Amino acid sequence: MDIVFMGTPDFAVPSLEALYASGYNVTAVFTQPDKRQGRGYRLTPPPVKECACRNGTVVYQPNSLKNGDEAEKTLDYLKKLAPDIIVVVAYGKILPKELLEIPKIGCINVHASLLPKYRGAGPIQWSVLNGEKVTGVTTMFMAEGLDTGDMLLKEEITINENETASELHDRLSIVGARVLLKTLSELEKGGLKAQKQDDCLSCYAPMLSKELCPVDFSKTSREVHNQIRGLSDWPCATAVLNGKKIKLFKSEIINEEKYNSIFGEIVDEKSFVVSCKKGFVRIIELQAEGGKRMRSVDYLRGNPVKKGTVLTKCD
Repeated sequence: MDIVFMGTPDFAVPSLEALYASGYNVTAVFTQPDKRQGRGYRLTPPPVKECACRNGTVVYQPNSLKNGDEAEKTLDYLKKLAPDIIVVVAYGKILPKELLEIPKIGCINVHASLLPKYRGAGPIQWSVLNGEKVTGVTTMFMAEGLDTGDMLLKEEITINENETASELHDRLSIVGARVLLKTLSELEKGGLKAQKQDDCLSCYAPMLSKELCPVDFSKTSREVHNQIRGLSDWPCATAVLNGKKIKLFKSEIINEEKYNSIFGEIVDEKSFVVSCKKGFVRIIELQAEGGKRMRSVDYLRGNPVKKGTVLTKCD
């Protein structure tokens, strides 16, 4: 089976590696252009490109698949490759109808949710932000709509109580690779029937923005906890401590029942327990302005705070 792979970030790498390990003929890899990142603003290749180069696969990084000479050349090239399947995992670009019609079997997408719930760019983060107990991976035939194609296979997993979005991301990337291989195997056998999505059950998971970051401690401990772990590691929940912004990466709920009158008050200065509208959260990991990410107990050793200090919302 000849496969063209399209993907960009870390999430897509286990799926690409699984194709290589299983002996599939990956004839080309498409990924986003290199971007400048980090303090040195160095031009950095996407993780998928690095994986493809390690395995000797030709890599293409078109800026556009829709308009102009570059898009036409890309479509012509794909038609010459005549792949059986195009596998798409977090590529980050909308595929035009003409491209979707190129592969003999179809374009298969690996999506990190139990469709039709959480269509869109941020399914992992929004499942945590919304306090979901389960999530999973769905493979589907791609259609013109956003994650609206007919579903093939699913695998469900439990979201752990204190699991962050970044931790869930890593687990789901492995699940995605496993479901992809099973999907391809079943398609080769000819026994896999696609199932239409029920649009009435769908919900949208948009890209995250920094507008979501400021923590409002007048919310319940459950809501605050979900916000902290749902935005970890990016864009990160934030609060103000003694006039300076801190980032909050990990937390746990101490009590969900007690109603409090002072929101954001540090009630345990040794283990960073903070009062919410209802209940308390313990901050496990944080990063002070200009500092490094660390455990809160280590931060407090070098930066003691007084009991009764109040964390406030960032502007």
